[in-house]
Amino acid sequence: MTTQDRTRRLPSQSISQDITSLHGLQTITTYNTSRADASVANLQQAYQTMLAQKQAETEKLTLYRAATDAARLAEWEFHNAVLAMKEVVRGQYGSDSDQAQAVGLKKKSERKRPNRKKSVAIAI
Repeated sequence: MTTQDRTRRLPSQSISQDITSLHGLQTITTYNTSRADASVANLQQAYQTMLAQKQAETEKLTLYRAATDAARLAEWEFHNAVLAMKEVVRGQYGSDSDQAQAVGLKKKSERKRPNRKKSVAIAI
């Protein structure tokens, strides 16, 4: 028998088939086994544990998504505040000041002037 790769999730179709099988087993009144892992009580316990863990996963995933949204909005608010601060520094001290350079802006005098490209005539 091959080893099971428990690092990946089972497809939802497999889980649905397993649940259907469990419900089908509940209609068999004469089912009795000596295997502890295949007993009705063990199957019920495993099913209830799976449902509880899936519910916990869903709740935590919802909290994670809410935290992600809050962090994203906080990042945007911070970014917009920094942009506003840079505009204030540029307006208060000028675009060629050391203060503007201190907040990450490039001095106007240090900008590279665009060079005019000479047009090359195409020989035919």
